[in-house]
Order: sequence, then structure tokens, then C-alpha cells
Amino acid sequence: MNHIPKFMRLALLQLKVGKDKTTNVQNALAKIAEAFREYTPRLVILPECFNCPYGTKYFRDYSETVPDGYTSQHLSAAAKSYGIYIVGGTIPELGENDAIYNTCTVWDPKGNMISKYRKMHLFDIDIRNGQRFKESDTLTAGQNFSVIQIDDHKIGIGICYDIRFEELARVYRNEGCEMLIYPGAFNMTTGPLHWELLQRSRANDNQLYVVTTSPARDKDAEYVAWGHSMVVDPWAKVLKSAGVGDEIISVDIDFSLVKQVREQIPTFRQRRLDLYTTKPVNTCWN
Repeated sequence: MNHIPKFMRLALLQLKVGKDKTTNVQNALAKIAEAFREYTPRLVILPECFNCPYGTKYFRDYSETVPDGYTSQHLSAAAKSYGIYIVGGTIPELGENDAIYNTCTVWDPKGNMISKYRKMHLFDIDIRNGQRFKESDTLTAGQNFSVIQIDDHKIGIGICYDIRFEELARVYRNEGCEMLIYPGAFNMTTGPLHWELLQRSRANDNQLYVVTTSPARDKDAEYVAWGHSMVVDPWAKVLKSAGVGDEIISVDIDFSLVKQVREQIPTFRQRRLDLYTTKPVNTCWN
């Protein structure tokens, strides 16, 4: 019988990203090697858009096919070399019918791609006197969920803006997930307001771990990432948070805490769906 360790060690890589794809990928590989030497993690998680700048004008030029493209092949080799799982942040994927997707690949210790998740909810926002961005100018939305399994633990994958949609997290919770991972690049407008709030909300709503990985902050970039890659536990407590620069953080995850929280505060077992779906709503007008 295979021994399943009590803890799963994660390493979150908050990476600098420039305009040269090769340099970005080689930096990611160097940081994976450093994380392995320093922490011997079971699972390494990279940021959103770690191989290219975040911007609609860049996505097509930097796009590549999955899993036979340059970035995928290097992630596969790294996972196999170190015998680890890698959640490969996101890259622009050149898909069917010339469509471009914001895609997260997941690799097992043998170098096999075990999952591919395409961002479902595209980042189309226009904040007055703040951030404006429209991913749908270039990207196509994904249609499929992604649940991976590591050492008997189910983990759901989302990307950045997906974290705002509680329905997606609830689907994963209903599938038995004990952790949600969101590579993401919040900005200097939404980051200070919502980055931690949303992670703690999804963790509290669904009584599971929430993990996010951001690019490092570059004040000279066209899109400035907030940073603060983070791990939140099922009590909605922040276990560890990175700063804003190039950084590796490591956390040991105790999945027994998920069961403890769900047993002590059984919100799913006691849901009154009959009240939500069959009873009339009494509306009072002032």
C-alpha cells in the first residue's frame, strides 16, 4: 500500500515577467529548481501569464499549441525531472479554429499533462477612473471544468477573474474538491480591494483551501500586477502571503482540516434548498 503523507507541501512561484518568452520560461524553470532544492514540494504552482506580458495585444503573438508547444514541453520535462506535480500558471494557447485561450496546464511527476483548463470568465471590466481591460477582444472563453487528483485529494482549477464567480467554486465543492487553485493577475485597482477578500470568501463559502499565484509586481509594465500570492485555509484564515516582488513561498497543507471544518459547521448538509426553490417570496414595498 502506498503511503500517503499527512501534509501536502506546496511551493508558490511569484515570478517576474518580461517581453522575452524564452527568458520568462527559463526563469520559471530556474525557480522550480530552486523551490525543489529549498522545499522539496509535492506541488509547484506558477502565475497567470508567466511566459508573456499580460495584455490583449500580446496574447496572439505569444500563443502556442498545447501540449506540444515550447512552454508545455519545458514544464513537462521539469515535472518529470523533479518528480513533482506542476500547475503551470497560464499561457496563451493557440487552439482550434485559430482561437486563443488563457490556459492552465497541469503536469504529473511522469511529465504527463493530466489536465488543461481554459479560463471561463473573461476579464472584461471598465472601472471609472481605474482599470479598463477587455480580454474578449482577443481571447475565447473556455467551456469545461477541471478537477485534478493528487494523493486522493481533489483540487479544482480556475483562473483569475473566475474567482469572482461563486458558482464555479460551488461546482468544484460539490465534486468533492478540498482545494481551489487560481493563478491570477489582479491589478492595482482591484488588488487592494478584492484580492484577499475573494479568496477568503471562496474558502469560507466552500470550506476548503484557496491558493492564488500572481506575477511579481513591475511598476514599469503596461499592466501592473498586485502580487501577494496567497494560501487561505478552510477557516478563511490567511496561512501565508507573498509580498510584491519575485518570491517563492511554501506551505504544508493539512487536508484533515477540511473535514474538521465541514463537520463543525455543516453548511452543506443543512442547506434548505426547498426553501430557496419552492416557497414564494413575500416582497414588502415602502
